[in-house]
Amino acid sequence: MTAAHLSDRIFQIQSPADFKALAIEVFRFQYRNIATYREFCDHLNVKPQEVDSLQKIPFLPIELFKRRSIKTTQESQMVFYSSGTTGTHPSRHEVVDLSIYEKSFFRGFERSYGSPTDWAILALLPSYLEREGSSLIYMAQALIDATNNKASGFYLHDHKSLKKQLQLLEAKQQKTLLLGVSYALLDLIQDESFALKHTIVMETGGMKGRRKEMIKSELHQILMDGFSVDRIHSEYGMTELLSQAYSSGGGKYTCPPWMQVLTRDPEDPLCFLEGRSGGINVIDLANINSCAFIATQDLGKRFPDGSFEILGRFDHSDVRGCNLMVF
Repeated sequence: MTAAHLSDRIFQIQSPADFKALAIEVFRFQYRNIATYREFCDHLNVKPQEVDSLQKIPFLPIELFKRRSIKTTQESQMVFYSSGTTGTHPSRHEVVDLSIYEKSFFRGFERSYGSPTDWAILALLPSYLEREGSSLIYMAQALIDATNNKASGFYLHDHKSLKKQLQLLEAKQQKTLLLGVSYALLDLIQDESFALKHTIVMETGGMKGRRKEMIKSELHQILMDGFSVDRIHSEYGMTELLSQAYSSGGGKYTCPPWMQVLTRDPEDPLCFLEGRSGGINVIDLANINSCAFIATQDLGKRFPDGSFEILGRFDHSDVRGCNLMVF
């Protein structure tokens, strides 16, 4: 089975049975073709022929993207880097096939919000624009270009120009998406006041050391008050993934059909929890050429319908995440 054959099926999933069957095929493909992942599975004494459920698939600690090359033997078309914090080593996601990433984020967006051509998209992502290799900037640029709207674009720190553009779009009753990193949205409402009626405000998380961290509900209440909206949308993604989950309010995320979240016991990363909070494990089948099974540093809760919420992050996650998985 080749990556091309598997990737053709990723976006054709129709049911949980389809997802499970393809996830197991992807696991076996990645065991054969990704050296770091095979080494990790062997370290856990997992035999591919015995894996017959999602819970038996080993989830690679996300920290290993900082230390290892995690991809098939094909050449990378692009390398995305995490933003990280001062003094930390960034993650590297070596992307073999950018067309899969593009298909994933376009279809994921359309599933939740319809065609980009219906929107004006304004992106307030200064900390991402100020460095190279951001997967979020790559996605935002592609979505902005797809709007074919001259008002769409990126903004750095010019809050007055951004407010003026939002006012013009509001006057036209143009459906608008304001996509921003959390601290930048807070800075914006500190400088300017808004009363938005035709604009969705979407936060992508992240204080990036610019402001104190706060729980999601507190952040959203401040943003709702500042923009005069009744809900804040959210995007859940990361450098190591090629898919996104979206929340239309209340911090409850839904995944596209090719992505799924499980929760693991914080004290035993090989044990899974039902109906309780735990560590977030992500299956992203769009990661066909890197690793589709990732144990993140996020804490969250999965609901029976497959949706999930993020509650926070592990403390000292670099240590805890690899406690059973040191190579």
